[in-house]
Amino acid sequence: MTAAIAHNVVSARPVPLPRGYRFELVKLVSQWRIRLLVLACWIAPAFFVAGVSLQSTLPSDTLFGRWMHATGWAGPLVMLGFAGTWALPLLTSVVAGDVFASEDRLGTWRHLLVAVRSPGRIFAAKALAGLTVILLLVAGLACSSAAGGVVAVGSRPLVGLDGQLLAPGDAAGRVVLAWACALAPTLALAAIGLLGSVALGRSPMGLLLPALVALAMQVAQMLPLPVAVRLALPGYAFISWNGLFTSPAQAGPLLIGVVVSLVWAVLATALAHLLLLRRDFTNPAYDGAGRRAFTLGLLPLAALTALTVAVIAVATPSMGSGIRQDKVQRSVATAFAHLYRLQTRQLHRPAVTEARLRATAACTKSDGQGAQEGAGNDWRCVVTWHLPDVAVAGTAVYQLDVASDGRFVADGDGPKEVNGYFLVRTPTGDAPNPLWQFDGNVELLDTTSKGQSHAGNTATPS
Repeated sequence: MTAAIAHNVVSARPVPLPRGYRFELVKLVSQWRIRLLVLACWIAPAFFVAGVSLQSTLPSDTLFGRWMHATGWAGPLVMLGFAGTWALPLLTSVVAGDVFASEDRLGTWRHLLVAVRSPGRIFAAKALAGLTVILLLVAGLACSSAAGGVVAVGSRPLVGLDGQLLAPGDAAGRVVLAWACALAPTLALAAIGLLGSVALGRSPMGLLLPALVALAMQVAQMLPLPVAVRLALPGYAFISWNGLFTSPAQAGPLLIGVVVSLVWAVLATALAHLLLLRRDFTNPAYDGAGRRAFTLGLLPLAALTALTVAVIAVATPSMGSGIRQDKVQRSVATAFAHLYRLQTRQLHRPAVTEARLRATAACTKSDGQGAQEGAGNDWRCVVTWHLPDVAVAGTAVYQLDVASDGRFVADGDGPKEVNGYFLVRTPTGDAPNPLWQFDGNVELLDTTSKGQSHAGNTATPS
């Protein structure tokens, strides 16, 4: 009798993966906090974006925040910036960081193993269920914020980070692509959550791990680190999507960030799977993988970071800050030329092309003292341009605050009729002055040699 029972247990087949996946998905969405998160992600962003877009004061310190009155496609980009900093790390912590630890807290591993009969299929079902919920949450944030912006303001052209005016269809496509690229670092954080959930057991650190890792990466991005180190961190794709809103697109850093994030996601998921398969499920007092969490969890990810830094440093000349004087001058001159044309249309003046403007910028850091490179709020630029049939060149002054990730805010410092006031008087009434303040982006990866800095000062014609 005993031999027959043992034979039946051994010959029992594991539960098919689709059935296990449905079971784990139902378990996840039956939790009140998951339902609340899904509801919030699909409703709250629409009301937030619509409400902010209809206010008189805009979040001008946020990327694309100053354009929320002008177009509905600025709203989802503001939401993406907030989501990459706070929302997505917290969402991955709640979903992926608890998917395995909940079984430890409830003591249900033995029942699950008896029902499924395969630790590998349990891992796959839980990982796929968590991925499904995370994708649903990200889709809700993107769709809801876009709907709120378009309904409140309308589908209108969007001003890019180089001052180029993007048609509504083009802007919508780039917004969708930016949110799609943000999925890569989200998956990396979700994989880290799976790893922490498996390795740390019922410890609350497993739940907090994705948020803590995201916070550490944000702090690292604010430090004066070499470009190769920045690109080697999976969270870089949360900020490099802004390269999509220049013409031509600054796709190099974004592609590297997406690839690095996906490699992190694959490695962290594989490590979590390996730790789960090596776990002793017969020990009811299990409280984490202990030393194996360090050797099979932390060390491989640290080695991957070091390897990625070395590969990027060899493939690209990126061991400096990436912010050089010629790059800043080129970015400021290009953005000014595009925005000057926008102001010209506002004032109903004769149209002029960027090629005829011949805008250039002369920028210095710290009044020319010290190295003319690196981040800081002590950049000062004097923009010069030429109008057809006008002998005297026009000049305008800007104070720049350049962040370590290459994003800068140019604040107009006169003359008043050009960039010294936030409104311009048009034939139809006062309108926001596009030259008063504008956002820009310096591509950290070198695309031109230092010897081409003079050519880089001239705005590219459209």
